[in-house]
Amino acid sequence: MIIAPKPRPRADKVSLFKYLRLFRADILSAQPARLYRAWMAEFKTPLFSSYMINQPELLDLVLKERPKEFPKSDRIGAGLRPLLGNSVFLTNGETWERQRRIIDPAFEGGRLRDTFTAISAAADAAVLRMRDQASGQPVDIEPETSHAAADVIFRTLFSIPIENTTAQSVFTEFQAYQRSQPILNLAAFLPGPRWMPKFFRKSTKKSAARIRKLILELTKSRLADINAGTAPNDLATKIMTTKDPVTGQTFDLDEMVDQVAIFFLAGHETSASALAWALYLLAMDQEAQTRAATEAQELLANGPLQFSDLSKLKYTRDVFRETLRLFPPVPMMVRENQEEQIFRERKIKKGAQIVLSPWHLQRHERLWENPDAFDPDRWSAPEGKESQRNAYMPFSAGPRVCTGAGFAMIEGVVLLGKILAEYQFEIVREKPAVPIAHLTVRGRDGIWLKINSRQKHSE
Repeated sequence: MIIAPKPRPRADKVSLFKYLRLFRADILSAQPARLYRAWMAEFKTPLFSSYMINQPELLDLVLKERPKEFPKSDRIGAGLRPLLGNSVFLTNGETWERQRRIIDPAFEGGRLRDTFTAISAAADAAVLRMRDQASGQPVDIEPETSHAAADVIFRTLFSIPIENTTAQSVFTEFQAYQRSQPILNLAAFLPGPRWMPKFFRKSTKKSAARIRKLILELTKSRLADINAGTAPNDLATKIMTTKDPVTGQTFDLDEMVDQVAIFFLAGHETSASALAWALYLLAMDQEAQTRAATEAQELLANGPLQFSDLSKLKYTRDVFRETLRLFPPVPMMVRENQEEQIFRERKIKKGAQIVLSPWHLQRHERLWENPDAFDPDRWSAPEGKESQRNAYMPFSAGPRVCTGAGFAMIEGVVLLGKILAEYQFEIVREKPAVPIAHLTVRGRDGIWLKINSRQKHSE
């Protein structure tokens, strides 16, 4: 049984100052071990109170049954708004509903089929780039998966490969941004004064401004192509030309820049994180890796991968699902309580912060058998169905479920399958991966692997 790595939790009781210092370094290791068993936990200090909930019934209440009473916390935007503006990730109420009405049609089933060719081409390009790394020497796989995921986004959104000059500039800037800015800002927990420590730096703001300027150039160019009738039929064109069925309006230029920024964050960062951890887990479990690689090789031997072939990559899909369980790219989310509530016989005041943690939920000791074990077969086992329904939300749940969840699953399976068909991965024991939360869950010092060509490896 392969045990997936996780950060060492803090002591159950620490001073407020130490908690803030730990949180500033990494939100995962700043949490106590009891959260892997608790149904609900209250964080109370002289400055604030917040509640983490893991009980499935409470999660359903917040996310599915009464979501309007628990909107996205405005404090989330304290660190992300310079990059994401007024994007669908940060908005609430009528603004969010209008944005989703425009965005969602681009990710419906038929449209996802249209993105497959671009995703497959990006996977082929990733396989070619990885040849130079397949020497059996230690390689940090995170830059490789980041490159591949960014290529998918640019090909599906703007019909350009990552080698495009502007696309490459956005990618380079984003590499700098993601290491300094977490997806969960300390302000999400603390309603304190301005002097309160924030995950925020001048360099981060400057990087965000440069990214938005580059995205603006791409968006303006696409708008001109649309007006000229020469725009390709990709995701950007679909979103920019879709009218809100209620108001009849499309996104204006500034709104579209906001949405492209979140597509890049959600579609690039999360996929890059998940793919890197999937390869690491498979490097730890050579039997599972061989099984997934054989599945992909047998399918690819029949010719180029087709959209209809995805259902045949069943084990590969289960590997990716299990990776998302163990390493949810977005480890925590925050909602704000709008009305006084009673949770587990405790009064939750209006304005309280409700923390939802896929990281703790999906490794919860009361909800999963062997919660830290890497076990792709749990997804086909009947006894695991209840946990999958009640304690699995890597893409959130309810009305605010990630609109690109289906896209991410296609992307992850295609990239993983094609890469495994060509290369064999081994861990570097001297450099074990330790999860840490930046924008997404990454390796503290990278995720180091040895890569070998399967063809040479078998000779």
